[in-house]
Amino acid sequence: MSQLTVTTRTLPCGPLIEVAGELDHHTAHQIRDALPNLPLQEGQQLLLDLGGLEFCDSTGLTVMIAARNHALATHATIALTAVPDRVRRILSIVGLDQVFPTHPTIAEAEAAWTPPDRPS
Repeated sequence: MSQLTVTTRTLPCGPLIEVAGELDHHTAHQIRDALPNLPLQEGQQLLLDLGGLEFCDSTGLTVMIAARNHALATHATIALTAVPDRVRRILSIVGLDQVFPTHPTIAEAEAAWTPPDRPS
């Protein structure tokens, strides 16, 4: 069985899921199971930090899409950070580079996020 570590924490922009190891059909459930419990609110941004990702198969891509769908259902946004070159290439081949905004670091993703306007 493949090893995957999934860590979640909350940043000012919203929840962060840090993924390390192999994201495949044996491990994708760890992220899928975490999604409903995330403290994601309307206008926030869900971040997936892929800096520690060593392998990603089609099930891993599917769980990224599930995370995007979860964010959109909450009227939030999603972005990927620290995407390894091999994963970036796969995202490009299947056209998901047009769907997921990416940033080199978590800090840059947070800086790019625009908080929603608060009613006066």
